[in-house]
Amino acid sequence: MKTNFLFVAAENDGIPRCKAGGMGDVVRDVPRQIAVRGDNVYVVTPSYSRLHLTGKKVANINFQYRGEPNQAELYVIPGKKLIDGIKHFVIHHPDIKSGDIAHIYFNDPEQPFYSDANTFSLFSVAVAAAIKDGILGSIDIVHLHDWHTSMLLFLREYHEHYKFMKELKFVYSIHNLAIQGIRPFEDNFSSLDAFFPEVSYDRNKLVDTRYADCINLMAVGIRFADAVHTVSPSYMQDIQHPSNPPHFIGGEGLEKDLRDAASENRLFGILNGANYSDVNQVEKGILWRQCVRRLFRWLQEDNKDYKAHYLAHTGEKITRFQEHKPKFICSSVARLTEQKFFFFREDPDLLPNLMKKLDEVNGVYILLGTGAPEYEAIFREASYRHKNFIFMNAQSDSVIDMLYQESDLYLMPSLFEPCGISQMLAMRNGQPCLVHHTGGLKDTVVHGETGFSFDGDTVEAKKQDFIHVFSEAVDMFFNNKAKWKKICNSAKRQKFSWEKSVDKYYKDLYPLK
Repeated sequence: MKTNFLFVAAENDGIPRCKAGGMGDVVRDVPRQIAVRGDNVYVVTPSYSRLHLTGKKVANINFQYRGEPNQAELYVIPGKKLIDGIKHFVIHHPDIKSGDIAHIYFNDPEQPFYSDANTFSLFSVAVAAAIKDGILGSIDIVHLHDWHTSMLLFLREYHEHYKFMKELKFVYSIHNLAIQGIRPFEDNFSSLDAFFPEVSYDRNKLVDTRYADCINLMAVGIRFADAVHTVSPSYMQDIQHPSNPPHFIGGEGLEKDLRDAASENRLFGILNGANYSDVNQVEKGILWRQCVRRLFRWLQEDNKDYKAHYLAHTGEKITRFQEHKPKFICSSVARLTEQKFFFFREDPDLLPNLMKKLDEVNGVYILLGTGAPEYEAIFREASYRHKNFIFMNAQSDSVIDMLYQESDLYLMPSLFEPCGISQMLAMRNGQPCLVHHTGGLKDTVVHGETGFSFDGDTVEAKKQDFIHVFSEAVDMFFNNKAKWKKICNSAKRQKFSWEKSVDKYYKDLYPLK
């Protein structure tokens, strides 16, 4: 008999324009593996007032929210691939709007999670009502992703209309423990009592360990799910220990909840995978030409900031390197956040030290990404100072694919990393990675064998080791071709397949009660 899964998430790269980060990859790829096994998967995300426009309306959903009757609309959306056993849905409601981060999330610096909590509390109760009314069909297992969807577990536990969901198995995946969805219990438009004034609950089971007047939605997922999943084994171990920032990022206040889940045999660390079939092939040897093409497309965008910067600095450099190719290319593709680039912000001399080494060998560093304004400013200013640093403050799948293919060394100096997929994609192309020895990066990159890693007991020690290992890697590329080629070949042989990962999902996460 087939098992019917419902994936509930903020992102789903199985459909167009619904991805901000690695969660979108997971929500795209895991259902495909489940379908291969003959089971059914329904994936549902918010529409963000835009995704439903390409879909077909299938139902209205009626529910209570903020103490008043509400109605949302359910649409079925064509997937990027037509796969038997998978259906993609989005929920449209006029109050669920497109955010300013990847047109999904909102940046609310004065009240963190204010807008997103409004979005995802409404979305969650709409999903619960759709399950209750059978609109999504028969469901056996509900798989939730990060704090955005954990409100379903609150409704399951405390809301009279949705306690029937205790008959279903709920799995909760932690993609990034540091982003926890903390909001007040009361006295705020974006608060638990404002969302569900009719619900009585036990505050002690929902409370944030640091803010007694707030609910922690990441904690709700950990405390109430039948199975809790982290996206790598090492990250699962890391987050059971308290953080000591910035030297070590661990449980971020939730380590006790995670240890409790482990003691109850509910906590599992399963490494994410990468695709090794139907890989998008890009033309080789045209990286710089493609960068020029994309540059002029970006300049035509009405909302593109810093056009003078692009033309005067990035454009000039790309044109020059198209004519006189560098001898060594290292690259990074990432959201510009503290998680990914803390070391560069903490020490303004770190990037210049790397650039000095690259200057000695006619090498360049290409960084492609968008993100936090303060990090964009750091790298924009650095691009003015270093002729061999190219900052592409934008997104382009074609350029990204070429960087994974054409670069010589991939840099991923994350302060912490639940899993990471970029290192897997670079390694898939035989490109060694230089990573911080943390979380999922230490589960995927072995120093001196499949790539390079840096570490240390303090931030200062880590930075010094980063510079040292980077210099050693560059020297190896030029002076020990045999060893470099061996590392490249070893990196390419690694297979972090979704088939293996989903085998473990079925073994650990998905057995029915």
